[in-house]
Amino acid sequence: MLLDLKTNMVEYKILITTSGLGTRLGELTEHTNKCLVRIDDKPVISHIIESYPKNSKFVISLGYHGLHVKDFLNLAYPDYDFNFINVDNYKGFGSSLGYSILQCKNELNCPFIFHASDTIIKDFTIPSLENNWVIGSTKEDNSQYRTLNISKNNLIKINEKGEIGFDFSYVGICAIKNFNLFFDELEKLIKSNYGDVCDTHVINQMLNNVDFECIKLNGENWFDVGNSSELIKTRKILRSDIDVLDKKDESVFLFKDFVIKFFADEKINENRVKRTFYLNGLVPKIIDYRKNFYKYERVEGNLFSKSITDKKFENFLSWSKKNLWLNNDNHNDNDFKKKCYEFYIEKTKKRISKYVKQYGDECLINGENIPSIYDLLNLLEFKSDWLCDGIPTNFHGDFIIDNVIESNNGYFLIDWRQDFAGDLVYGDLYYDLSKLYHNLTINHDIVNKNLFNSSSDNCYILINSTLNDCKKILESFIKRNGYDLKKVQLLTCIIWLNMSPLHDYPFNKFLFNYGKFNLYKNLIF
Repeated sequence: MLLDLKTNMVEYKILITTSGLGTRLGELTEHTNKCLVRIDDKPVISHIIESYPKNSKFVISLGYHGLHVKDFLNLAYPDYDFNFINVDNYKGFGSSLGYSILQCKNELNCPFIFHASDTIIKDFTIPSLENNWVIGSTKEDNSQYRTLNISKNNLIKINEKGEIGFDFSYVGICAIKNFNLFFDELEKLIKSNYGDVCDTHVINQMLNNVDFECIKLNGENWFDVGNSSELIKTRKILRSDIDVLDKKDESVFLFKDFVIKFFADEKINENRVKRTFYLNGLVPKIIDYRKNFYKYERVEGNLFSKSITDKKFENFLSWSKKNLWLNNDNHNDNDFKKKCYEFYIEKTKKRISKYVKQYGDECLINGENIPSIYDLLNLLEFKSDWLCDGIPTNFHGDFIIDNVIESNNGYFLIDWRQDFAGDLVYGDLYYDLSKLYHNLTINHDIVNKNLFNSSSDNCYILINSTLNDCKKILESFIKRNGYDLKKVQLLTCIIWLNMSPLHDYPFNKFLFNYGKFNLYKNLIF
């Protein structure tokens, strides 16, 4: 916990600037703001917000994907006091951290804490704002940080990055008691065309008139997530309770009583919300939503991938047939075949083209010469009439055991697909069966433990023995109900190929090579 308002008589606010581009995190900030990158179960900004008392007053600067930040905070913390300030210039000439702070001046008419949006601290109590102060700590590599020179716990100077001879690195959190002086000096710096003005430049100017205390923080309690290397280190320490594969255009955040999903594509988010009507009673209740987010009740229970047994899996298949896979007779056979063709063939061609353009097409896999992926797609065309002869039913769409909650009241499905070739009402039963078949081979736990090899000369994945038993049960279920196992196996290969451009190296390479190898086997034999 940070500052305790009950012991602090100074009224104060907390400034968090989220207006920057976050370019040091690469693709993770291509579609959203860096403060929404996930650390354990929540985004960075949640770790910051929750470190302060609930009755704190927050000033949040908005710029790059500012609506994402605003919508998330209003969904996650509807009872909190947020004042959002839109920064008119957050990139290019004239933009800077200092400029963003200056845009918030009218709302910072009292002492305030500045908390950088890429700084997380744990198990640390910050004193009151009766004095100006900065927080200093150390990292193994201090070259990426501005540094502090101190004398008898008083700040002497803040150095630029790379300067030698310092006492601590600057954490990115400071308290400004003399707020009028702060903004006077900030305005002078910006008017003088100083350049890339930030909080530390202003503090150096303030040191001519007032003192700053340096508060020391143990290095193990400071997590910087502003660059890729430190982000990776932080995630190894602050680990998630769930196995989620990173995607740059979507995220899931877990709170005590609810879950928030993010999609960069507003249409996907809109259709996910709409599909809850057709999955009523099978998925958790939607509490609220925005353009890129929806919030639903968190169901008490076990993730099915963690509690699965062969007997439970048999019961789950029976439950799915009775409750989920309900036949839809209001369809045209030819129209549905066209949708299946679009979903299985046309989408696959687009996805594969995207992967091959960036990574190429391996033709020697596991010691076998395999035709190009485009030759295999041509073979697939010959089988498209059979492959696209689906069974229209209600569907989940991402039907994997990692998306099932086993509760006392049965099963709840999470992370459902938004449509099937644009249709919200029904999809192909074979797609759900194939996603499940895929997941019994390739699942989040195995992937997160890196228990696979993407190399073309030895492409493999280790398989959980329990899931392998469940895979045999699924095969028996498919045959017993008159479904086509061969079709399921072929669609599973297509699923792997489709997934390949959506993930990072080396998992993307594994998916492509493994999918292509098995597609060849299923097409030829």
